[in-house]
This record gives sequence, C-alpha cells and structure tokens, in this order.
Amino acid sequence: MLLRHARPPSRYRLRKKSSALLINSTLMSISILFLLPLVIVISASLSDEQALAREGYSLLPRQFSLAAYEYMWLSPDRILRAYAVTVFVTAVGTLSGVLIMSMLAYAISRRTFRWRKPISFFLIFTMLFSGGLVPTYYIITQVLHLKDNLLVLILPYLVIPWFVFILRSFFATLPQELIEAARVDGASEWRIFFQIVLPLSTPVLATVGLFMILIYWNDWWLALLYITNPDLFPLQYLLFSVMRNVEFLTSNANTGLLMSVEIPTQTLRMAMVVVAMGPIIFAFLLLQRFFIRGILIGSLKG
Repeated sequence: MLLRHARPPSRYRLRKKSSALLINSTLMSISILFLLPLVIVISASLSDEQALAREGYSLLPRQFSLAAYEYMWLSPDRILRAYAVTVFVTAVGTLSGVLIMSMLAYAISRRTFRWRKPISFFLIFTMLFSGGLVPTYYIITQVLHLKDNLLVLILPYLVIPWFVFILRSFFATLPQELIEAARVDGASEWRIFFQIVLPLSTPVLATVGLFMILIYWNDWWLALLYITNPDLFPLQYLLFSVMRNVEFLTSNANTGLLMSVEIPTQTLRMAMVVVAMGPIIFAFLLLQRFFIRGILIGSLKG
C-alpha cells in the first residue's frame, strides 16, 4: 500500500490566510489609534498642571498628581447628586422613549392601520421644521409649568422621528405569517406586540436604546434652559458650570481683579471628561453585542 504524501496548502488558502492576517492587523491598528486619545485624556487628568503646561500631553502622566480629582471632589455631595439625577433621567427616559417609539413604529408599520400615512407625514414634518426656541420655551415654562422639574429633562427626547422610522423599517421585515397566525389564535394586538414583536426585535431595540442613553447622558442644553435649582443639575451641566466658574476665576485672577488662585484648569478639564464618560463606556460594552447585530440586520434588511 503506497503512502500518500500530504499535499502542500494551495495558493488559495495561503492567499486567504494572508488577507485575513492583513485585515485583522489593519483593524487592530485602527482600534489602537482610536484608543490613544482616551489614554492621553486619562494621562493628562493624572498629571501635574505645571508639568503638563511645560512638557505637553503624553501617553504617561507628567509628574503624577491627583490635584484635579481632589479639586473636583471638594463638594462630593453635589457630584453624587448630579450623578443620581443623570442616572435617573437616563434610565427613565431611555426605557420610556424606546417603549413609546416602538409602539408608534409598530402602529405605522401595519398596512391596515388607517392613520398610518398622516402620522408618518407628521413625523417627517417635525424632522424638517421645528417650532423654534422661543415658542418651545414658552410652552414648557408657561403652559406645561415644567421649569425646575425633572420631567423637562425627559419629555423632549421621548420621541425622535429618526429612531421611529428605523424601528418601523425593522418591524416591517418581521414575518407577517407569524403575526397573522397569532391573530387567528385570538391574540390581541397588545399581546402580539409584547410577546412576539418585541422579543424578535431585541437587536434594533438595543441599538436605539444605546443611542437614547448617549443622548440623555450627554445632554446639558435642556438643563441650561429650564433648570435653575442646583439640586436638579444633571452631571454634564454641573461639570459645564464648574468649568465655566473656573475659567472665570482664572481670567479675572490674570487681570488682577481677584486674588491669584491655583486652579488646575487643563487637568481639571480632562478629569471631568473621565468622570463623565466612565459609566457610558460600561453601558456601551454591555450593549455592544446587540448594537452590532442591530447594525448588521439594518444593513441586510433595509
């Protein structure tokens, strides 16, 4: 019996492995480049203010110092309260917004719904035209009386037309036979929506939910307009106010109007970035799997 020698790998396999190695190396290099700014920001927040101004930014801290974080935590109760406000607004706003937008998107995705076209037109119209800042401010403060109320940080973002159309496009791709079979078996629209449609739409719901988390977490504009009570400041607006006060003190100290004050301006700004972005990074890591699936499904199914 003749022994057969193992065949050498074909050129196709070698070329395929080389291509995969090249693609993975390129993606890893790009990922490292994207992480560099984050590393530089963390390094700057842990650096001494004078050393940072003298030697510039680097990947490693310039004369390790926690002065920026110590200055920021001079009033820890304010930061913890702002964290609590932001977490509450983000959690309630995201859950409520995803639920309301998904119900609206499911309704306009059904071809048998008689108000489907008027509601779709209304959503598109609000994407193209807005009422303006002055009428909006008047309605919120004088009609709805929501000034210095946490609801004013939640309600304006509950329905975002662009996300509604994304959800509608996904719901339209769900198997109609499955929905019709459930309807024939006597299931109500509410039961179909909560027990069939939503479980099948986890990727797109998680994708929209992640964007809603980012919107609520990073928002400071609504607080600037409608919140004057310091106890209701969200985290982003509190950090914005602190940085604005620091810049005011620094500029007036330089002009001689106030006593010279040692405030780590640059490192404090970087420390604020680290404090603000920490929780949102963990939220993205938790939802990353669903986020990628939602993007892939959206690209395949349109």
